[in-house]
Amino acid sequence: MNSKLVLPAPAKLNLFLHITGQREDGYHLLQTVFQFLDYGDRISLSLNRQGKIRRISQHPEVAEQDDLVVRAAHLLRKQTGTKLGVDIFVEKHLPMGGGLGGGSSDAATVLRGCNKLWQCGLSRDELAKTGLQLGADVPVFIQGFAAWAEGVGEQLTPVQPAEKWYLVIQPDVSISTAKIFRQEGLTRDCLPITIPDFLQGHGTNVLESVAVRLYPQMAKALDWLSAYAPARMTGSGSCIFAGVDSQQVAEEILAKLPEPWEGFVAKGVNVSPLEAFL
Repeated sequence: MNSKLVLPAPAKLNLFLHITGQREDGYHLLQTVFQFLDYGDRISLSLNRQGKIRRISQHPEVAEQDDLVVRAAHLLRKQTGTKLGVDIFVEKHLPMGGGLGGGSSDAATVLRGCNKLWQCGLSRDELAKTGLQLGADVPVFIQGFAAWAEGVGEQLTPVQPAEKWYLVIQPDVSISTAKIFRQEGLTRDCLPITIPDFLQGHGTNVLESVAVRLYPQMAKALDWLSAYAPARMTGSGSCIFAGVDSQQVAEEILAKLPEPWEGFVAKGVNVSPLEAFL
């Protein structure tokens, strides 16, 4: 039995995002495409034979009991009945609230990692069902393939979008997802499109127009990046991305990034980097 695993928790981009309706429980029905980036957090999982589940990294902005990585480990242990525990260290690279799926990806990596560390033997589909209890984005990170997603984001169909180089930037703004989804001006009745529609270039992010109206810095950042390549917000923001032809082009644009904005360059990949480790 392995006693330690060091695993990636990659970022995702929403290459488009439409809202097609709303369920009675308030959850929005979506159409989106998830693609992974070869960039993200890194998680170390060490077997705790005393049965304790502990977060040993320091993230004071999130209480330990509320952290998705801790909740994921407790959920898997409850489901499987194992008496083993785990020490979790998260090396954060992805910004919180950036729309890159950092928390969901971390949770998915813990579920898949602990499944291996504890030798639980759950299938990927079983883990995805468990992960859905933690968040709608968790299943795609567990399944590990670029996906056309519907429902609340959990109904996944493999797709193969172009694996571009991306420049991802984050302006100095913190966006409230709940605030965006509460806005009366948000489009919640997009006509459904098809995978061929998307592959032919159709699709937008309907949350973007609301974010731009509420947060002027988002408008400024989108205008800046759009001067170099077509730019779009991912998820509910605050990160913005643009696909370019090469790493060199992305790096050259990044070098011009205004302060205090931050950014990074990454390759879009249709198989999660977590797969290479597991």
